[in-house]
Amino acid sequence: MSNNNKLFDVIGFGALNVDTLLKVDRIAGPEEESFIENYSESCGGSAANTIVGLARLGRKVGFVGKIADDHEGKLQLDNFINDGVDIKGIIHSKKGKSGAVIGFVDKRGARALYINPGENDTLESREIDLEYVAQAKFLHISSFVGERPFRAQKKLAGMLPDSIKLSFDPGALYAQRGIVAIEPLIRSSYVFMPNNLELEQLTGEKDYRKGADTILEMGVKIVAVKLGAKGCYVTDGQEQVTIDAFPVKVLDTTGAGDAFDAGFLYGLLDNKNNLYECGRLGNFVASKSVTANGARTGLPYQKELSYNFS
Repeated sequence: MSNNNKLFDVIGFGALNVDTLLKVDRIAGPEEESFIENYSESCGGSAANTIVGLARLGRKVGFVGKIADDHEGKLQLDNFINDGVDIKGIIHSKKGKSGAVIGFVDKRGARALYINPGENDTLESREIDLEYVAQAKFLHISSFVGERPFRAQKKLAGMLPDSIKLSFDPGALYAQRGIVAIEPLIRSSYVFMPNNLELEQLTGEKDYRKGADTILEMGVKIVAVKLGAKGCYVTDGQEQVTIDAFPVKVLDTTGAGDAFDAGFLYGLLDNKNNLYECGRLGNFVASKSVTANGARTGLPYQKELSYNFS
């Protein structure tokens, strides 16, 4: 099957969580107290947020993940369907609980997250429909808490044909595992999209440029480093570009990195070999994301992209 005839532009593979986000006066430390100002419930999961971002930008997308038959699982399916995400790759468990996250977000938009993985951590490679995954141009993966889905990702990454490019956002959980643990996923990746702290944790390099070079030496084609308010740094080994962030009032940074991934992948899918344009698209989608509460509320639609990038 050629890339041009693929059914999906991107299929995501990662944890599915329902986020309960608590807006707090400040994030309390040990033995400290703070107070809650407001709260909201929304669907999340890093790769899932990126896939919804791509769906809103008009891309054909699907997802591989696992849920239980409970309130949170139904909420995930309903949200995917409403945003046009194909759900045929999602695995249903008759027992257990779907994944959940409790997050605390302060007035500056900084956050602290606590994850209850639930059925996410029971996902095994034998449950994945390989024919479904084979219909994608890109497979985009992000972190799980547990060992079983992590092993499933490594096994799947090693089986991908050349017609499918792997996109990998390690997140804090996989960065904490260390570079040796996630090396099989990195070496299989076409594009690797950590933030600067994750990259430093993995490579030991405080200079993200040197850290990106270390990842390129492992066989990755493109490294896009998310720098928060400073924008991003993108390199393919031949070209190195730093792209400033869009100036916006930050309300909540939850899912900002996932939003960046959606914009960057959109650029790659649009045959934009210009790394600057891909990074700029990533920054733009992230900038829209942080102006609203929750990981998906502020994700822009295709018409907003057309207006700003025409």
